[in-house]
Amino acid sequence: MYLLKKLGWFFRMEKRRYSMGIIALGLVSVFNLIPPRVMGQIIDKIAGQTLTNQELFLNVLYLVVSGFAMYGLRYIWRMYIFGTANHLGQILRFRLFEHFTKMSPSFFQRFRTGDLMAHATNDINALVMTAGGGVMSAVDASITAVVTLATMFFVLDWRLTLIAILPLPLMAMATSALGRRNHTAFKASQEAFSKLNNHVQESVSGIKVTKSFGYQGAEVAAFAHTNQEVFEKNMRAAKFNALFDPMTITFVGLSYVLTLVIGGIFIANGELTIGELVTFITYLDMLVWPLQAMGFLFNVIQRGSVSYERIDHLLAQESDIVETANPLPGIKNGNLDYAIDSFSYDEQETLSNVHFALKKGQTLGIVGPTGSGKTTLLKLLLRERDVESGSISLNGYDIRDYSLQDLRSLMGYVPQDQILFAMSIRDNIRFANPDLPDKMVEKAAQLCGVYEDIIAMPEGFGTIIGERGVSLSGGQKQRIAMSRALAANPEILMLDDSLSAVDAKTEHHIVENLKDERYGKTTIITAHRLSAIVHADLILVMENGRIKEAGNHQELMEQAGWYYETYQSQQLTESLEASLEGGIS
Repeated sequence: MYLLKKLGWFFRMEKRRYSMGIIALGLVSVFNLIPPRVMGQIIDKIAGQTLTNQELFLNVLYLVVSGFAMYGLRYIWRMYIFGTANHLGQILRFRLFEHFTKMSPSFFQRFRTGDLMAHATNDINALVMTAGGGVMSAVDASITAVVTLATMFFVLDWRLTLIAILPLPLMAMATSALGRRNHTAFKASQEAFSKLNNHVQESVSGIKVTKSFGYQGAEVAAFAHTNQEVFEKNMRAAKFNALFDPMTITFVGLSYVLTLVIGGIFIANGELTIGELVTFITYLDMLVWPLQAMGFLFNVIQRGSVSYERIDHLLAQESDIVETANPLPGIKNGNLDYAIDSFSYDEQETLSNVHFALKKGQTLGIVGPTGSGKTTLLKLLLRERDVESGSISLNGYDIRDYSLQDLRSLMGYVPQDQILFAMSIRDNIRFANPDLPDKMVEKAAQLCGVYEDIIAMPEGFGTIIGERGVSLSGGQKQRIAMSRALAANPEILMLDDSLSAVDAKTEHHIVENLKDERYGKTTIITAHRLSAIVHADLILVMENGRIKEAGNHQELMEQAGWYYETYQSQQLTESLEASLEGGIS
């Protein structure tokens, strides 16, 4: 009942289609009664030597008509019940996908990719089975059982009917007990499948690292252990599932024994004909399906309940980022003001007393040691997280007063870990605008210094790059990701250490292009190599989540602090590398 209540919204939405399917299913049950009755009458007429050719022809005609009727009706109920159940899968997959796109990064830290995939495949398939096979079993079993039992009771012999159904209450109790065990076993098998999904997804994603460490043997052994665990839990679930049919057949067999013994006595006493007993046994045989269907239904509902609980748990998760009820109408680029008193990840303070302003069209450079809070400043502007104490303002308004869609429409972001899709380079670059002309795609690639690399590939811009850009070098992935951001021509461009994998010459080429192309637009660059941000209007030196130094390049050099020492050190290193290259050549 829990699952039927939870899926009530869907059954109400599709009540017309389900009604058509149920009517067709009910008519099949009625037409199904005709052949056994016809056979019984023919047997009695043959035994009494009263069967005429005309009666035989009419009875055969009844069988043919009922056969064709059942053929058409079975097609109808399958289309209206099984077809409608597939619509439930479509709706739930969309809800899950839409929910995933709205969730904040913390959600994906709690739930791994393989687990989410298991919910979107196995769990939804279990619910589709409930809405299709489960509904069919419930309706067909109920109608067939009621119609068949009524015919046996009122048309044939009510006494023999009562005797034949004596084992059924015992079967119901046994099925219920088995169903509870099956529920627990299926839940464990679904959780194990999620674990297996996670293992495969992480192993395939990190296959390069695995091979570089020569860890294949250990990884295969770890997978074998996980796979064995899944197998054992699936076998336990399969064991309980496999017991349903034998249990049903056992109790039905007991009904057959009672029917044959008592029916034989009735025939000997002249209270029942042979034809009627044949018809009765045929009807009893027809009851095997409803009884098996009830076991199947109980099994499917138990599985569906587990899957719905798992999906419902996901959909109940709330994003850390809450949209304002009344967002500002529209948005445009302007001055940025950071006034962050404090911000923490998992109760560990990451930023403290970060206050600065950036005018529209200026370039901000953010540098500092690893873990100093550089990336966090960008993610807060993107509202992947929200400031706990303080605010970030755009055009004089807190960014939380804008809708997320409007805010992010201004931005182009190139993260440290570039995500490229398994499609052509052209489609990756124009991802934000699929209709972007080829000339604009090529221009973005030229600005990021990757054009020559692309046209040297076998298919040029049509080259399929593989999942997550696996076929590209680190520098190529960075520059294609930058090209994708530039192709969108964002008002605010954020490059999070996006030049780390390119050489100094390519970096200089990209930086110069950005200065010309980004005139009048805001650009924020985090970097470890200071040469990437020397042109910035404002440079922040972060340390332990605080602003240690601030100013432009000249001002920071005059302060002779961390920035000065790091810049001098990097310049010396580059000079030595250039000298060595010159000597080698």
